Amino acid sequence: MADQGEATCRQVDGGTTRVFELFGKRWTGLIVATLMAGPVHFADLRRAIPGISERMLSDRLAELAATGLVVREVDAGPPLRVAYRLTEAGRAMEPALKELGRWAETYLADGGQCPERFRK
Repeated sequence: MADQGEATCRQVDGGTTRVFELFGKRWTGLIVATLMAGPVHFADLRRAIPGISERMLSDRLAELAATGLVVREVDAGPPLRVAYRLTEAGRAMEPALKELGRWAETYLADGGQCPERFRK
């Protein structure tokens, strides 16, 4: 393989950096994937993602809303309920998330470990 030089090897694409700054945080991808089916109330979203705390879910939803991927909608009720839905930008992540899921089925199928046949 040709030597590309030290400076080239250190550079990371700006778009990739922005994606992983957001989706590299724990729970973010699962939240977006759960919202792909349509609007979900906060309590249902929390139940759909085992292990996430209310505080963490609230924080991640606020981050996703600030980036423009999620919209918070309040149903005045009674009772008062809050639902979240993906924006057009959030829904545009669907092909990428599906492709990552397919990749994981092939390469991380053995308990999160890459099968030996792919380690070459």
